[in-house]
Amino acid sequence: MKRGLKRKLLIASILGIAVVIASGLFSMKGEPPERDIDVKDPLVEVFALEPMDGNFTVRSQGTVRPRTESILSAEVSGTITGISPDFVAGGRFEAGEVLLRIDPTNYEVAVTQAQALVRQRQIEYDGAAQLRSQGYRAESEYASAAAALASAQASLVRAERDLERTYIRLPYAGIVRAKGTDIGQFVSPGSRLGVAFATDMAEVRLPLTDVDLAFVDLPASSGAAGPSVTLTATQRGQRQQWSASIVRTEGVVDESSRVTYAVARVDDPYRRNSDGAPLPMGTFVTASIQGSSLEGIVRVPLQALRGTNQLLFVDDESKVRIRTVDVVRSDSDYAYIRDDAHAGERIALTPLETQIDGMTVRTTDDPAEEGAEGDSTNLASGEGGSSQ
Repeated sequence: MKRGLKRKLLIASILGIAVVIASGLFSMKGEPPERDIDVKDPLVEVFALEPMDGNFTVRSQGTVRPRTESILSAEVSGTITGISPDFVAGGRFEAGEVLLRIDPTNYEVAVTQAQALVRQRQIEYDGAAQLRSQGYRAESEYASAAAALASAQASLVRAERDLERTYIRLPYAGIVRAKGTDIGQFVSPGSRLGVAFATDMAEVRLPLTDVDLAFVDLPASSGAAGPSVTLTATQRGQRQQWSASIVRTEGVVDESSRVTYAVARVDDPYRRNSDGAPLPMGTFVTASIQGSSLEGIVRVPLQALRGTNQLLFVDDESKVRIRTVDVVRSDSDYAYIRDDAHAGERIALTPLETQIDGMTVRTTDDPAEEGAEGDSTNLASGEGGSSQ
């Protein structure tokens, strides 16, 4: 029992001595030196605004279509007895070229009969007129002879017209899109023979939104001079361009897409009378339309926009002022604003994690901040900014 008691007393003595020593060491430790924490305002890159006159380009796209396209149909019945070697899909023909010929035999006979009848009616009319002048014929007989002659002449015109309709041709130079008949086939009036289109002009329907319309001076009437257009497409791996112009609008707003279609016209798309790369029908093209110009607008880098229409202005006291601006248009690099900014004002380009109206910042155009690249950690975080 005495040995156990001694051991407990020894342990208690050691713990007590350790506590005394620790207390003494703690009391001997001095107060830590005070340090001033240097909290800096965030450093931002600024951009000085300058007004300019903006010439805008409106972008659109569409598919090249022929201005004139015809479905060839037979107007008389008969067997196809002749066909042009150009009457194939993709074949080019000239204005007035005979593409198909329907057997003319019956129609030539009809013309001969009509001519003979006209000669007969003419003799009868001349005789009636001579007797009438001598007083031997009544007025009614003379009128009947005149009517018979007129009817015979009309029949001749009809027969000649039917004979002419055995020649299938078009009044323009063009290209055959589709072939619907061939030699030896019997056709009747209304039979579809093929499809062809003119190559003198092509058109492209270009959709324009309501915002686009504010920057395009569309022609007031069909055929009036409109803005110029540059069409672009890739052919055989190469980028090609063609000149066009807006000639009209379709005059309605599309109910499904809420866009207005402007029509651009291209002259001689297949380059039959000029040099350059042809523009085939069906080509999908992008269009750059010459837009109107605006005076006194301000161009700002797109990265400066916060959201869709806010800018961080930095005043003369290096305080941030958050303002909503009127963005009239933007592209891949810049936004254009008006009426909300003035020459010489500065905006912040550097994004701030904390954006507080009235916070103080440091600016890169301050001579005192030259060489402050070491503060890059503050550029995005905004730590240390003070609010007023």
